[in-house]
Formats: sequence, C-alpha cells, structure tokens
Amino acid sequence: MPDRGEPERWLLTAGERGNPRTRVDDLHPGAVAWSTGNLVRPLVHGATYFAELVERIEATGPGDLVLFTDWQGDADQRLTDDPDSTVLEVLGRADERGVDVRGLVWRSHSDVTGFTARQNANLGRALQRRGAEAILDMRVRVGGSHHQKLVVVRHGDDPSRDIAFVGGIDLAHSRRDTRGHPGDPQPVPGIPEEYGARPPWHDVQAAVTGPAVHDVETTFRERWEDPTSLRHSPIILLRDRLRGLDTTPDPLPPQAPPPPPVPGGTHAVQLLRTYPDLRGGRDYAFAHGGERSVARGYTKALEQARRLVYVEDQYLWGDHVGRVFAEALTAHPDLHVVVIVPLHPDVTGLNRLAQREGRRRAMEPMHRVAPDRVAVYGLENDEGTPIYVHAKTCVIDDTWTTIGSDNFNRRSWTHDSELSVVVVDEAGDYARRLRLALAAEHLGRGADDPMEDCMDPAAMFAVLARAAADLDAWYAGGRVGPRPPGRLRRLRPPRLGRAARALASAPYLLLHDPDGRPRELRRRGEY
Repeated sequence: MPDRGEPERWLLTAGERGNPRTRVDDLHPGAVAWSTGNLVRPLVHGATYFAELVERIEATGPGDLVLFTDWQGDADQRLTDDPDSTVLEVLGRADERGVDVRGLVWRSHSDVTGFTARQNANLGRALQRRGAEAILDMRVRVGGSHHQKLVVVRHGDDPSRDIAFVGGIDLAHSRRDTRGHPGDPQPVPGIPEEYGARPPWHDVQAAVTGPAVHDVETTFRERWEDPTSLRHSPIILLRDRLRGLDTTPDPLPPQAPPPPPVPGGTHAVQLLRTYPDLRGGRDYAFAHGGERSVARGYTKALEQARRLVYVEDQYLWGDHVGRVFAEALTAHPDLHVVVIVPLHPDVTGLNRLAQREGRRRAMEPMHRVAPDRVAVYGLENDEGTPIYVHAKTCVIDDTWTTIGSDNFNRRSWTHDSELSVVVVDEAGDYARRLRLALAAEHLGRGADDPMEDCMDPAAMFAVLARAAADLDAWYAGGRVGPRPPGRLRRLRPPRLGRAARALASAPYLLLHDPDGRPRELRRRGEY
C-alpha cells in the first residue's frame, strides 16, 4: 500500500533544496519546503489542458492577473477547434478586458539551428501589440534554454478560483492532441518522418489549486524581477529594441497572499526547479550558483523506492541517470522500473546518434543489474504511427508523483531552467489513479476500465510486458490477423559500436546533455 501522511519522508526540506536565495519557501513554516491543503489534477493530453486553459482565462476580468512562461510559443496555435481560440486571441482578449497579462518567452536560438527564435519573437511582438507584456528572456547559460511551462491565473475578487498549470505542454504547435493520438491539426515542422505529417503527441500538465498557486507565482516573479540582463549580447538587445520589442519588464503588482486551502484538499505540493550556474558574474539574484532541486528531489525519492518506479519521459539519457536507477534496483530486489519514451529520437543524422548514445548510457546500467525488473517502451497509435512522448511524469510506489518540464538527463537537472510539481497525497490515492490512467491508455483500454489486474505494481509490470510482447510478435509474424490491443513496443539499450560511441560522445556531452553545475560540484559528483 502507498504511504500516507509522510511528506517529510519524501520531500526536500528547505535546506535540502540548496538555494537560500529563493523566496519560494518563505511562507512555509520552519524547514518545510512544501504547502498542504492543495488539490492537483493531472490533465493528460494537450487538448484536455488547452480546453480548460481557455475556460479559465476567458473567466478573468479587470483586476485579475495572468502570468505565463514558455519554451516555445506560436501565436496562431488554436487551443480548441474555435478559430478565435488562438494563443494570441485568448491572451489578447484577456488584456483588453482589463486583465494584467505578463509572459516570459524563451528568446531561443536561431531557427537555422533547428530552434524557434522567429516564432517566439512573433508571439512576443504580437502580444505586445495587443497590450500584453511579453518579454523575450535569454537569461540562460550559453547553449541553454528557459524550459519552464507554467500559467498562473489569480483573481482579485475571489482567490478560491486561483489556479496554476505546470507541466510539459507549451503554447505551441503539435501539442493539441487527444487520447486517440491522431495528432494536432497544426503540426510542428521538423519532426523526423517516422512520426508522420501530423505527429501524435503524448503529454501531461498539472492543474494546481490551493496555497501552492502562490509558490508557482513566486517562481514566475523571481524570474520577472531578476536584474540580470535579458540578453548575452548588447547588439542583440539593441536589435530587439529597434524591432519594437519590449526589453524592460514593468513592475508587477504586489503579490496577493496564498489562496485558501481547498476543501478536502489532501495534496502536499512541492515545487522542484533547475537553474544553472550562469558563470561570468551573471548569477541569478534568486539562485546564486543555480538551483538543482529537481536532481535532489528525484534522488531522494528514488532512495525511498521499494516496489515500482513508473516514468514517462522525452529524454532518458546519461550515466548519472542510469546510476541512480541502478543503485535503487540493486538495493531493493523487489523494485521494478517501467519507462515510457519516444520510439525514435526527434532529430536525424549525427544528432540522432548522439541521442542514442545518451539513451544507451542510461539504459545499460539498469539492464546490467536487473534485466528482468526494467522495461523501457515506446508508443504507437492504433494506426501504427509512433507517438512522440513529450510527457515528463514519474510515479514512485504510488506515493510520490511529479509532473513538470524536466527530463531524466543532466541538461534538465543542471543546465536549463525547469519546473515540476511534486505531490504526496496525505489521505488519498492520487498517485495510483494517475499510474493506472496512463497504463490504461497505453494498454488500449477504455478510460473507465477498473484496471483490477494492474492494481499491484508488480502485476502491472507483467501486464505491460505481455501486451508489448504480443504486439511485437504480431509485427515479427508479418502482421497476420487482428492487431493485438495496446500501443506498447519494447525498447532495448541501443547497440553502438566503439567507433559510433566515439563519434557521438562529443556532441552528446557538449550539445545535447551539457553540465550546468559549478565546478566544485562537478568535481565532487554532487548536485
């Protein structure tokens, strides 16, 4: 059975967060670094999230506040089927109603390198023309990004309606997919051809109500108010000003107290973040030397794992990730690990080889110590098109659950800005319900399936394995007869020869999975 009422066992204390400069824990008592009395709802799939986001923002009026951050944003992305539901229209109308709308959009690297500088700049410029204040934020380490994806809605007249959304879903193309995974009608370009012209997209966002909304808002405010220059280059800063882009964030209104506890809310909520060591005298005012509570939080939770770690992740990379899992599997012989990742990397050429090398480094240590207790799967929809897994969620022993922007790799743990919501349910079964809901979808079962054969974590491990084996055997046999139910395809550690590893090593370590820790922590191998 999952643990109840023990957030102090699973969650980081304020000291364990390792960032004395942050304000995010200021209103929590003593060493506590989380809030209680919250209700968190997982919103699985972009269409589910976007529909609620539109409803919540459309319900705002004068005196209300809407704050958002984005890694990638597309002004014309529709949040529902309504042509007037684009990101620009929904946020622009809110500002015109008297809502204070503020946004921090990553400025991004050049489109020439496969990133989205043009789209992000277009979103910032278009929102500014509608009256909202959207800032292009490049206060990152060289080669890094602002990867946080959050929206905060606060109501001046009724704080019980306040809500925050945190997770892996950008306000961008390709994200508005559904449970059937036909893909977003507005696909993102550049995804490898294996995913088709309209890539199916699996993702998760958390809807947070209760006092923890204040903590999410504080995370936004710390970035907004940071005096660090928005740009590395004064030339780029001048160019942005000549293009009419706002480069000076206006002061925010005073922060309201936390919303009241939700009646019946039993969720202890902790925010985990990553900020890099910027170096060169460019420290964040709120995180000198950076913050690595994502890495610390996962490490502490994995040390408690005894039965099942269930992960959905875009990138499972690196020796350090493999080592953390391998240590837990070695220490606890009843522990099983299930990981859901994309079937194929999201790049081609040498970059694909580098991503395969990262996955090999993570998977091989786990398979070496517990080959029968580790299973890694990719997904495909019912038409056989691979589903791009963009979700970043983890459930440990039906007790500790996270939904956020960070992946299981060194980049997310040290180098980019990241944000995750951790929940420990003090009286309910939040974690188990999320695990079973995700498993039901991947097994091809209905949303109302009781999932009785998967209640026990070890039993679910076996059920998933059988489903994947049946589908793999159907393909191996020439796809004769009805297609077996489910979407799971088994993945093994990539096999790379010595020459391929050598070729992939440098781009993997320098470009795909860089290290953003201060030098002394690197030397000690700590976070």
